[in-house]
Amino acid sequence: MASWLPTLKTDTPEEGYDLAVKLARVAVKLTQPDADVRDRLRPEYAQDSNALIAASQVVATHFATVAAANGYWQNKP
Repeated sequence: MASWLPTLKTDTPEEGYDLAVKLARVAVKLTQPDADVRDRLRPEYAQDSNALIAASQVVATHFATVAAANGYWQNKP
């Protein structure tokens, strides 16, 4: 079976950010595997500024990890 995350390496910071968002989304799916439950809860947290800020913090943490794995893209022109 192929890994859904074969590498943290990306060509650009934008691709790195997209990967960070994917990491956050996969974590939610693994934490709550029932799609119906996730769909039922979404309207609640979509209107909760604290929940949205927390989600942004999770993405930021993942982005820091991806950026570090990519040497902060310092080797790119």
